[in-house]
Amino acid sequence: MENNVIPLTEKDCAFVTGGGGFLGFAIVKALREKNVKVKSFSRNSYPQLEKIGVEHVKGELTNPEDLTRAMNGCNIVFHVAAKAGMSGAYEDYYNTNYLGTVNVIDACRSNGIKRLVYTSSPSVIFDGKDMEGVDESVPYPEHYEAHYPKTKAMAEKAVIAANASEFATVALRPHLIWGPGDNNLIPRILSRARAGRLRIIGENKNKVDTIYIDTAANAHILAAERLFPGSPVSGKKYFISQGDPRFLWDIVNAILVAAGEKPLSSSISAKKAYYIGYVLEMIWKIFCISGEPPMSRWVAQEMATAHWFNISAARKELNFNPEISIEEGMKRLAESFQIAAVQP
Repeated sequence: MENNVIPLTEKDCAFVTGGGGFLGFAIVKALREKNVKVKSFSRNSYPQLEKIGVEHVKGELTNPEDLTRAMNGCNIVFHVAAKAGMSGAYEDYYNTNYLGTVNVIDACRSNGIKRLVYTSSPSVIFDGKDMEGVDESVPYPEHYEAHYPKTKAMAEKAVIAANASEFATVALRPHLIWGPGDNNLIPRILSRARAGRLRIIGENKNKVDTIYIDTAANAHILAAERLFPGSPVSGKKYFISQGDPRFLWDIVNAILVAAGEKPLSSSISAKKAYYIGYVLEMIWKIFCISGEPPMSRWVAQEMATAHWFNISAARKELNFNPEISIEEGMKRLAESFQIAAVQP
């Protein structure tokens, strides 16, 4: 047995917020493969959870009583749920991402739970500029262009600050999760491409990190099994990715091809995309238009800059090793589209 590792077994009960979501469900499946008892917590019902023997509890992250009651009987928490997106009221992001995380921390303490694995995001340190090979020492920026990264950063800080002699916390920063079952990134790419509203932003010289869904879920399990009060990983944050940065629009085109679509060829400059994003944000705000604008300043910056990270800390301290290559992941993604196409 590896030093500083406590394997998850059938004796454990894991509490997973957002267990019906893309990453949450992948984590839940990985836990069930280890025969760990699982409670999933979210506002909606998910039949797929019941099929694999997961107890589902309905509730709101913004309701402390819901969380405290639902966590009863569990001994480890995976806080995955969050409000994502690039538009909407700041209050909604603040309440879900920050206050919801504070409520999770408080509920852990109320139930005597000693381990909390938090799903953060590399966007918490994104300052609008190229980030190439940076590690966890890079500071938080002074300004954020969107509510999501700002409130996720606030939540990550709260999780790390909560680490104590009797309560161990760790934050993982997976970047651009993709794979079969994705209900966020890939559907956005496909819908915009099919509507003729997707263009290459910039010159496609910006490399980015991504992470395949099963790899991201496995990283959470590895972190959980190395997390306990006083452990080397407690109170830390880790970038996790494939460790294989690629040109962003090569990845996007590979996803389009896997889905049976044509790859992108037309492009616009990064400066023009940023300006369009600014104008659309103002229009959406002034006229109170619901939903997200086709472009925002934050998305324009994300799509035109390099952001890949040094994952040596995760490799060394979590024993993290991405075993599924991008090519293999794309193959599995294409197969999932083919299966979906023939299903009634």
